[in-house]
Amino acid sequence: MQRRNALEAQMNAVSEIDGELSDISELAELADAESDEASLDEAQEMLKALRDRAAKAEIEALLSGEADANNAFVEIHPGAGGTESNDWAAMLLRMYVRWAEQHGYKVDVIEQQAGDEAGIKSATIHVKGHNAYGWLKTESGVHRLVRISPYDSNARRHTSFSSVWVYPEIDDRIEIEINESDCRVDTFRASGAGGQHVNKTDSAVRITHEPTGIVVQSQNERSQHKNRATCWNLLRARLYERELQIREEAAAATEAAKSDIGWGHQIRSYVLQPYQMVKDLRTQVESPSPDAVLDGDLDPFMSAALAARIAGEAGEGAEA
Repeated sequence: MQRRNALEAQMNAVSEIDGELSDISELAELADAESDEASLDEAQEMLKALRDRAAKAEIEALLSGEADANNAFVEIHPGAGGTESNDWAAMLLRMYVRWAEQHGYKVDVIEQQAGDEAGIKSATIHVKGHNAYGWLKTESGVHRLVRISPYDSNARRHTSFSSVWVYPEIDDRIEIEINESDCRVDTFRASGAGGQHVNKTDSAVRITHEPTGIVVQSQNERSQHKNRATCWNLLRARLYERELQIREEAAAATEAAKSDIGWGHQIRSYVLQPYQMVKDLRTQVESPSPDAVLDGDLDPFMSAALAARIAGEAGEGAEA
């Protein structure tokens, strides 16, 4: 039913765009016949907005990966640099929460560790909604910030790095086998805000998958049972994404042109000083408004990265 509803929504979007295009054409023809400049300008603006909607619908129609329609987990970790990097990680967390809220997605905080002075040491959020993973998957990588540090008394320019990793929530259609004997489960007392109960019991859970070294943890729920279930779900997602990563790296080893999409590479720079610019290093898409981007305006970057990835996959299919 979910798949059927998604297909119906895509077909309805095409019908709506086609209908609006006809209406705009009629308006433009009428305005041209009557030499109505105001109506012509209005038709132009409507056509530009419709073009953007059509481009987004085209990308969404191509989100046909096995897990693209699923919910997503987003992990954020600061690089070396102490308070400055911790603050940058917190800025990225806010950016993705704002983007999700603007698109009608629900966001749950799975785990968040506050920095010693400011920002965060790590955070994991659960973004729930149709195609959440499909849109967010291109955000995985290293994000670079250049600005005058608010924590430097000499007002010097600092460069900070934080990593963002996105994993799909695994549903019943995708089977992930985990040998529980390969996992170490630890419980501990949650830190930070959460009320009297959450801080006085060992409700937080950490699971370490020893063969891969993957570590997941959850402390958001009061119940240790719920945190444990969340951890197993997150571990399945991490293992699934790891397998996808291995496959992509294997393909990249034989395709030199894909080296710039490799995992762990810096994907985007956010420059606040000495000039204002956000630039995606994979697609060359730029924005002169970093404040808007940090407030959740990520669609142009996501769309371009998705289009580039889909074009790459289509090229591989043609060569095969």
